[in-house]
Amino acid sequence: MTGLTLEPILRHAGIDLADALVIRHAYVEEHEDSGLRGIHADSTDAEILAYTNNQSASSRNFSATPPRFWVVFVREGGDRARLWSVMENRGEVSNDGVRRVFDLVESDSMADLRRRLVIGWRLPRRWWMYGAAAASYPVMEIADAEPIPFPGFDRLVLDYSRLQAVMRDHRYASWRTALSSVVGIYLITDTRDGRQYVGKADGAESVRQRWNVYATNGHGGNVELRGLDPATFRYSLLRVFDPSTPTPEIDAVESHFKIALDSRRHGLNRN
Repeated sequence: MTGLTLEPILRHAGIDLADALVIRHAYVEEHEDSGLRGIHADSTDAEILAYTNNQSASSRNFSATPPRFWVVFVREGGDRARLWSVMENRGEVSNDGVRRVFDLVESDSMADLRRRLVIGWRLPRRWWMYGAAAASYPVMEIADAEPIPFPGFDRLVLDYSRLQAVMRDHRYASWRTALSSVVGIYLITDTRDGRQYVGKADGAESVRQRWNVYATNGHGGNVELRGLDPATFRYSLLRVFDPSTPTPEIDAVESHFKIALDSRRHGLNRN
């Protein structure tokens, strides 16, 4: 990671340096300013959030007007700090003269780097700074992402962005393996109006292969789906089969679901 700093990572995530606060929490038994319980290695996300959104009312110890994005790291030894999350500050909700409480909501920014990005923290006595001050901090490591367990065919519901991730991201390798092992009947729902499309993957084409086409072009070659924005599509499986299942059997099940869901008259199927 030699030469890589925090600045381009923030900018790539759409976070302006002037609109960022970079925080590094350390493990402490008690918050020195507010008396609140500190955090430790086994603290839950809820505990870390509570520790973050409660700050001292002294402007000497915390920004008087903190910016929109709080990029929160946790110290993990020496001068290393690992990204916990990026929070969006929606404003101060209370101030009793001792504590200031902020409404913090988890942001999607840098979500793929949570607990993976490690930076070098040059000033051990500083636990927060503005984005411009932290911009030159070096990136020490971007760890491999943890694999995401496959939930099972009956629990699989994906929006379009998740479908694209499943087809490309190494965290979903087990999902691709599972989807490669079956053929079957799937459902695409346009969540804007509820219209549905019943489709099938059969013969030599696995569900993975069929869904990869949707992830690539959004419509999978289906006339009914061309011209629609796939951003609001939701994908699920209605029935899966062993690849050796005869095609007529799969066709019969596909026809059943088209009738049961009325996807020809009130949905997106044309036949």
